[in-house]
Amino acid sequence: MKVPLQITKQEILTFYKPVNPLAHKGIQGHALIIGGSYGKIGAVVLASKACLKTGCGLVTAFVPKCGYQIVQTSIPEVMAATDENENCLTNIVLPVEPEAIGIGPGMGQDKESQKALFNFLKTANKPLVLDADALNILSLNKSWLDLLPENTILTPHPKELERLIGSWESDTEKFENTIAFSEHYKVIIVMKGAPTFIVNQSKIYQNTTGNAALATAGSGDVLTGMITSLLAQGYVPDQAVRLGVYLHGLTADIALPKTGYQSFIASDIIKNLGKAFLSLEK
Repeated sequence: MKVPLQITKQEILTFYKPVNPLAHKGIQGHALIIGGSYGKIGAVVLASKACLKTGCGLVTAFVPKCGYQIVQTSIPEVMAATDENENCLTNIVLPVEPEAIGIGPGMGQDKESQKALFNFLKTANKPLVLDADALNILSLNKSWLDLLPENTILTPHPKELERLIGSWESDTEKFENTIAFSEHYKVIIVMKGAPTFIVNQSKIYQNTTGNAALATAGSGDVLTGMITSLLAQGYVPDQAVRLGVYLHGLTADIALPKTGYQSFIASDIIKNLGKAFLSLEK
C-alpha cells in the first residue's frame, strides 16, 4: 500500500474557504438530512445540528412522523418535513431542492425503508453522503451500489465496512479491498477509526486529528452532518470529506483537557466546532 497523504492544517488551508463577509443564508447552501425511525430520531437531530454548525445556511430534516415534534423542539433552526408513515421512512419525497443530501442516520432497516432508499437512489443526482443504516441496507442489496452517483461519500465504521467489502485477514488486505471497492463504484470511503483514513480510488488520506474521546454514540451522525454541510456550501467531495474529518477530530482535541475521554459525548463535537474553525483561521 502506498503511503497515505496526511490531512494536516497546512494541507486543509490550501483549499479552505473563509466565509464571505457579505454572505447571506441563501448563498451558504441548503442541506437535507434524511433518516430516523421510532426511537432513533436523535441521530437525525445530531446530524442536522452539526450540519448547521458547520456553516450551512439552511438545513431541512426529513423524518418519519414520530420525529416531527422532536426535530422542531430540539433544533428550532432546522426545518422539518415528514414521511406519511409514523415510525419509519417509506417514501422519500424531497421537500426542498438541496445542494447536498446526507442519508441514513437512525433510519433502521425495515423492508419499507429499504424500498424507500432504493427509489431515492434511482433518481439521486445531488452530492450525497451515506451513513449508518443506508450503508447496512446497501450491504443487504449490493446490486443497488450501481445506483450511487459518482463521488458519493460513504462513512462506514469497521463493522459497516466489513459488511460492504467482505472480511479481511490483514490491514493490507482491508486497504486493497477498500481501494478496489472505491475504484469499482467510483465512491469515496471514510474508514472511520483511530486514525481515520479516506480512500478516494487511488488516493489515500490519513487524518491527523482526533482521539479516543470520539468513540461515543452519535459521533458518526455528527460527521455525516458536517460533511453534508460542506458539500452544500460548494466544497467538492474530495475536499468536503477531508475538511469534515479534520474538523471532527479537532473538536475532540480541543475539548479533551476539559472533558477527559470518558465524559466527551457527540454533542461536545458540535459544541466545539466554533473553536475548531477559529483555530483554522488563526
